[in-house]
This record gives sequence, structure tokens and C-alpha cells, in this order.
Amino acid sequence: MEACRLRVKDIEFDRKQIIVREGKGEKDRAVPLPQRLITPLKHQIELISKLHQQDLLVGAGWVWMPYALAIKWPNAGRELGWQYLFPASNLSYDSHPRESQEGIPDQHVVDGDRTQLRRHHVNENSVQAAVKAAVLRAGIHKKITCHTFRHSFATHLLESGKDIRTIQTLLGHADVSTTMIYTHVSRLGASGVESPLDRL
Repeated sequence: MEACRLRVKDIEFDRKQIIVREGKGEKDRAVPLPQRLITPLKHQIELISKLHQQDLLVGAGWVWMPYALAIKWPNAGRELGWQYLFPASNLSYDSHPRESQEGIPDQHVVDGDRTQLRRHHVNENSVQAAVKAAVLRAGIHKKITCHTFRHSFATHLLESGKDIRTIQTLLGHADVSTTMIYTHVSRLGASGVESPLDRL
């Protein structure tokens, strides 16, 4: 869900980081933006920009705004930066948008109709189905879900020598004891440690 809910503005190319908002424990955190994803993500944002322009032309372009931001910035729900990085393929009507209680600006009310034509983020079930299909095509005979990538991320960081506190921060764990589980999952064990005898 953290990936599904990413917005265009959450990708910080200059700082090479992705901001995960309201992730674990309802907290925001930053994770590294892989260098190899910079070009594909820039291309994705170009596609989203074109799609968003088309949505605006048909009276759509709204996205759901978190918390009270719809009041603070009433037009932000139609800005490119707030659009989902991985949008749904279809538009949908929201007959009870939060903004109708929080106050849609009058210029966006048509004939007293306060429904909104929105483009939500990609459905998480379709992402899970795509991962399942990829696992089958790859001939992997283990149970792998989207959440497996989170565990793999942590395990690879640990095996590359990153300290447990850094991994805790990147995963958004409130307690380091949760992160310590990965020390048991890692298969490096003694093989990942250089013997002092090899340095003589």
C-alpha cells in the first residue's frame, strides 16, 4: 500500500529519496531512490502529467487529500504534485467526497452537484496479482507476496553491512526489537564475517 499511495511530489530526484507518507505507525519516512529507477520514474511522471491534463478537460483531476488538507489547500486535490504516482486506469465518482463536508470551492460545484470525478491509485489487489504472475513465470516455488520485498530490502541492507538502527529507520519500525528479526532471517551468518586469520 505504501507504494500504491505514492504521489508525484513524494519522489525527490535531487535528493535521491522517496518520501513514504503515513507508513508504519502513521509516520512519514524517507527511503533511498534507486539510481536505476530515476529514468523510468521520470517517464512515469510525464505519462501521469498527460493523463492528468486529460482528466482536467473532462471535469475530473481530483484526488483524495489526507486529513484537513482539503480545507487548508482547497485546490490542491487537482494539482499534479498530489496525483498518484501509480494511478488507476479508470475514473470513478465519489458521491460523498470529504471536500463536500470540508467545503469544495464554489467554482468546482456544478448545478449543486458536489460529487467528484476522481482518479484513485492503482488497486493493491492488481499489484498482488501481478507479483503472483511474475513469481509463477520465474519458476519460483516459494510463497512470495508484495510484503516479501520489504523483508528482502531489510535483509539485503543487513547483509551489505548497514547498521540495525539505519534499517529500523528505513523500515519505519517504532522498536528496534522488530528490526532485530532480520538478524535471524539473514543467511550470512559466519560466512559474512572475514576471519582475522585472513588479514595476517
